[in-house]
Order: sequence, then C-alpha cells, then structure tokens
Amino acid sequence: MLRKLLSTMAAALFVAGPAIAQDTAEPAEAPVSVPAEENILHLDLSTGGRVTIQLFPAIAPNHVERVKTLARQGFYDGIIFHRVIDGFMAQTGDPLGTGAGGSELPDLKAEFNKFPHLRGVVSMARAQSEDSANSQFFIVFYPRFSLDNNYTAFGRVTAGMQYVDSIQRGEPPQNPSRILQASVAIDGKGPPAPSSQSGTAEQEITIDDLNAPINP
Repeated sequence: MLRKLLSTMAAALFVAGPAIAQDTAEPAEAPVSVPAEENILHLDLSTGGRVTIQLFPAIAPNHVERVKTLARQGFYDGIIFHRVIDGFMAQTGDPLGTGAGGSELPDLKAEFNKFPHLRGVVSMARAQSEDSANSQFFIVFYPRFSLDNNYTAFGRVTAGMQYVDSIQRGEPPQNPSRILQASVAIDGKGPPAPSSQSGTAEQEITIDDLNAPINP
C-alpha cells in the first residue's frame, strides 16, 4: 500500500513539474538590433571633405540622440566653427556664431563618462552648469585629459581628421570654416554638390583676362 502511494505521488510530481516551470518562467526578449550606420555621423566641412564620426550611445545615449535629431533637422547645416584654439579643439553648433546660442530643445543632463578626450574625440560643450549642454560640441585636436569626467564625450572621428585639422583658427576666426551638411550615415545623404562648398562663385575668365599683362 505504501509503495503504491509513493508511486502515485512520484507520477503526479512528474506531470506537474513542467507545468509549474512554464507558469513561472518569463519569456526572453530578443535584443533590439540597431544598424551600425545609425550611430555614424557625417560632417561635410567647407575645408574640403567629409568627416566621419563614430557615436557612442552606450556611454552617452541622450547626447547622441540629441546630435542625431538636430542633424536630421538640418540644424547644423551652414553653422560655423566659432571658437577654434590651435593645439586644443574646434567648437561649433551655435546658430548665432557667438558661443551663446543653442537649439530650441531643452538642455541635457550631463552624461560624464570615462572615455578619454583623445585626438579626434567629439564632446559636448556646456556653460558653467554641468547640465547645460544643448547643441554645441567640439572636436579635440590633441589629448586633453583634464576634460575627462567634466564634459560629455559622445563620439570620435574615424575618418577625415585632416579636414578638422584644416579648420580656421580664431575666437572667432576671421574667415570661419563651417559645416556644410551634417547627416546620419543610415539616411544615405551624399556630400553637397561642389558648387555649395564654395562661399563665392568662381569668376569667369575672359579673353581680356588672358591677354592682360602680368604684373610682377
């Protein structure tokens, strides 16, 4: 009798076990896959070419999202580099061109991180308040580790650094370089037409110009 009772209990546990496991287990969610090109920013500069920037959403998600949003709005197109210090960095992103402007979007909470401010790192500019970043950012010419954990690094140049190096220096520069177009790689925007990369139209050369005497 006891053997029969134990056998019945064992059978009941065998049947109930999987059912209990199914009731308590939570379905696993598949990780969201984001194409790599969604986090690559292109800056077409008046200095002659395209700068490619790898964005870092893992360490500064809100800052990356802000820059991509403004780029897709065309906010950065035509904006100058208003503060460019040789051996330090080139700053842009102010529609006023004075360093006092920004977008209509609210300021961002700081996302300070341990990514070092190496050559080519792109970081968000801000006022004295840690939570005052908005639209302005800068690209570092040479390492500045004193900026680490004080400014939010959100990307790094992976191609076209020579066009960053060619940005006109000054605070502000006399003849400032500018962003002709900012775009997110996945959106597939090509560089602007060559005619839009020049501030002034090229003057037509006439026969009289060719025959004019050469002044020493």
